[in-house]
Amino acid sequence: MTATAPAPAPGGTGADERLLRTSPLRRLLGRPELGSVVGAVAVFLFFAVVADSFLRATSLSTVLYAASVIGIMAVPVALLMIGGEFDLSAGVLVTSSALVSSMFSYQMTANVWVGVGVSLLVTLGIGVFNGVLLTRTGLPSFIITLGTFLMLTGLNLGFTKLISGTVSTKSIADMEGFASARSVFASTLTVGGVNFKITILWWFALVALATWLLLRTRAGNWIFAVGGGKDAARAVGVPVTRTKIGLYMGVAFGAWIAGQHLLFSFDSVQSGEGVGNELIYIIAAVIGGCLITGGYGSAIGSAVGALIFGMTSKGIVFAEWNPDWFKFFLGAMLLLATLLNAWVRKRAEAST
Repeated sequence: MTATAPAPAPGGTGADERLLRTSPLRRLLGRPELGSVVGAVAVFLFFAVVADSFLRATSLSTVLYAASVIGIMAVPVALLMIGGEFDLSAGVLVTSSALVSSMFSYQMTANVWVGVGVSLLVTLGIGVFNGVLLTRTGLPSFIITLGTFLMLTGLNLGFTKLISGTVSTKSIADMEGFASARSVFASTLTVGGVNFKITILWWFALVALATWLLLRTRAGNWIFAVGGGKDAARAVGVPVTRTKIGLYMGVAFGAWIAGQHLLFSFDSVQSGEGVGNELIYIIAAVIGGCLITGGYGSAIGSAVGALIFGMTSKGIVFAEWNPDWFKFFLGAMLLLATLLNAWVRKRAEAST
């Protein structure tokens, strides 16, 4: 029996719409990070004009460092938001990771790398805790992670004072393995006479890995699917529970990297650090095109959002303005970027 091709629709071309080529402009308008890229160019040009020292190589390395510290966490937070969830404990989890490494190494008089390994297990365990509690209870991630945030804040302070007697950990700079760990998490690379922090490489690597995961793997399809609607995703066979737990573990992994950088940059940690940083990570992801409702966004967009944060925070300093204005500019950029992203998305939808 010979199959017969369906007749073309009246007034149509007869071509399958799935085979129609999309114009470069339409593809560009469909990118989640387009609005943030436009914003980043605007911020760069603005500070290039108002701050004479902004375009110096050393200044740009400072900007990249400030962006990388935020970007390391903004990438997994963006993936989590694409999956339709939040993590309000991400900021203090960075500090928890550093505290576990420091206190375990010091109290056990172990090689520093032992503390680093224990910290990774503990931090990933907290990510699993968030994910399992979310999927088992059905409570909003806002409530789950707010509770984790409060518990970690108390544990960070309580354990540090109990073990160290103060609100900061003891120095581990003279312990075995410290130098090699610092070279991995907090070293400085010199390129063309300009110093760059190794966190910039960690940041770029995470962006590349997350972009590949989202666009080239089945897990990436699962992340977009659960963010668009977990019930519909479950109906077509997406492992919703496993995907959400994996996303929280991703945030935990980013917190571990950022926490080790915090520790090995200063060799001790203040237990109260990290509070409020979770909002900055979310802001970077939103500026980068992630929707609060989930199902839309990109890792590259979160990197651009972090870059905007770095340019603004350091650009104000280079322009010799009062740093008290930083939060104002950050809030204004959040609103403008959100509006621009919404406009771009509407144009993209209208052109399809």
